[in-house]
Amino acid sequence: MAQINLLPWREERRAERKKEFLIVLVLVALLGIGLLVLGDRYVNSQINNQQARNQYLTDNIKVLDTQVAEIKELQRRRNQLLDRMRVIQELQGNRPIIVRILDQLVRTVPDGVFYNSLQAKGQDITITGVAESNNRVSSLMRRLDASDWFQQPNLDSVRAATQYGDQATTFSLKVKVQLPESSTAAGG
Repeated sequence: MAQINLLPWREERRAERKKEFLIVLVLVALLGIGLLVLGDRYVNSQINNQQARNQYLTDNIKVLDTQVAEIKELQRRRNQLLDRMRVIQELQGNRPIIVRILDQLVRTVPDGVFYNSLQAKGQDITITGVAESNNRVSSLMRRLDASDWFQQPNLDSVRAATQYGDQATTFSLKVKVQLPESSTAAGG
């Protein structure tokens, strides 16, 4: 029989398989590196896209912050204007009340009493004047107390004033303004 040597053929085949394995290994490595590069580029593009979104939001937030500051300034000015309007309306609404109060002060003065000065501070009115006698001061206080516009007359001081007469006195008293129920309902 003839001798057939199969070893070189097997070695060639092994070498060929080894070469194919190395080629496949290199191709798989290249494919892995390519996929890794593609994945990295995709992730980087997503990061850049998100950073662009964040920058857009940051820019718009700055614009909105300036607009909010302008709105707050406008609201502050609006509130100031409303306060001014309210004060003006109160002053216009109180104008007839002041006239009524002065009219009531004149109506409550009894004969023999003269006012030197009137000072109003809030709801309190301080009256200084001269009376012919202490009875006239008492009469004034009773009339103030009986008025619908005044309450709680309080005598601060009474002094003799002989330059106006034997029984003449100077006085100082305080009275509180009280609006009558009918005028507050009509005015408010």
